[in-house]
Amino acid sequence: MSTLPRLKSAAPRVALLTFSFALLATPGASQQAGGPIARYSMDAGTMSGMAAMAGGGGGMGGAMSMMMGGGNQPIHELVLRLGSTQAPSGAPAADHYMPAGARLGTSVPLVTPKVTPSEQQAIPGEKPKGRLLIYWGCGATAGPNQPVVIDFAKVANGQFPPGLYMTNAAIPQEWQVRFSNSKTYGEWPNGQTRKTVAGNASLIGDHRIAGNYAPEIKFALAQDFMPPITGRAVPQAGGATQLSWNAVPNATGYYAWVFAAKQGGDMVWWASSASQAFGGPVWDWLSPAAVQKLIGQKIVMPPSQTSCTVPSQVVQSGGEMLMGSLYAYGPEANFAYPPRPADPKIAWKPEWIARVRYRSNTMWMLNGPDMGSMTGQGGDDSADAAGDAPPPKKKKCKGGLGGMLAGAAGVGC
Repeated sequence: MSTLPRLKSAAPRVALLTFSFALLATPGASQQAGGPIARYSMDAGTMSGMAAMAGGGGGMGGAMSMMMGGGNQPIHELVLRLGSTQAPSGAPAADHYMPAGARLGTSVPLVTPKVTPSEQQAIPGEKPKGRLLIYWGCGATAGPNQPVVIDFAKVANGQFPPGLYMTNAAIPQEWQVRFSNSKTYGEWPNGQTRKTVAGNASLIGDHRIAGNYAPEIKFALAQDFMPPITGRAVPQAGGATQLSWNAVPNATGYYAWVFAAKQGGDMVWWASSASQAFGGPVWDWLSPAAVQKLIGQKIVMPPSQTSCTVPSQVVQSGGEMLMGSLYAYGPEANFAYPPRPADPKIAWKPEWIARVRYRSNTMWMLNGPDMGSMTGQGGDDSADAAGDAPPPKKKKCKGGLGGMLAGAAGVGC
């Protein structure tokens, strides 16, 4: 008997499918003997477009407002994770003390999640329906052997399309801080605080992490949040769509994807990768070393590339409303105490290690306002080179992803 929750619409099915691919594609992490007592990761992002509305708590209504022409300024996100091999002295407690420019107060709490049994509804006899059509590569038309079709009913029976390549094999193994590989763990954001990071916040300055289950961690940052991505999505003759964006300073590479859910159960997924490679790691923060390897394998676009064409077959298969996303991966800063000795022959066992990663991303509706207008900003010269998109026509609310969003938000078309 299945224990999966009941899937009543395309939205939970999308979430389930995305989560399944992320699990398949993300490398596992395990606690290594002889490693540091504490590991700390700080992921800093800049979000614009619909990504800013989702990250800022705008919800469906805010996203639909932006689709209808409303503006929004970019915001920032922080994901903080502390893992330790030590047990706490009492109830676990830890805080990240920020520089004043972060505008988050003196500190933010790193809360240890409570483990609770999951509540899932059995669905006896129900079989998943629908298909996922997968495309890849920049170009006016899709390449050979596309799309790869994943039939959900067949996947439920253990039948996967042959040769579908997931990106986990291409990602260099990197340490991760997780609840599952730490004796004691704390994170932010969490249910204890609902703070958001302002668009004018700054990370530059001294940072300190202190708690009752890990040694004190101190480092200073000279790298601030990355600038936002702005750009255009312009229809082309023949049905393709030209994506173009500004060159983001300090970007190490770019990755784009487009997704659509249609009435009847079919979904469409396209990625800018030149090879048939899909999976969760490219949606995460990636180190410059990982990005460089993925550029060599033509999975990630190089930092010199500022445009990509979505094939006409993707636009035709996806229907009127396709949701797009674009990532700019950024630099990385690493800290440790004591520092790594210059002589490799000298044994090194740090008390703690810390890593700070950066990225910038945006989300938009492919047939809606361009990425620049959705953030309240204009595109730069590289975006304007593709030409101005015609003003979006007002259309009646229909089915699919767009209709689902409008109905959920209570916004008329």
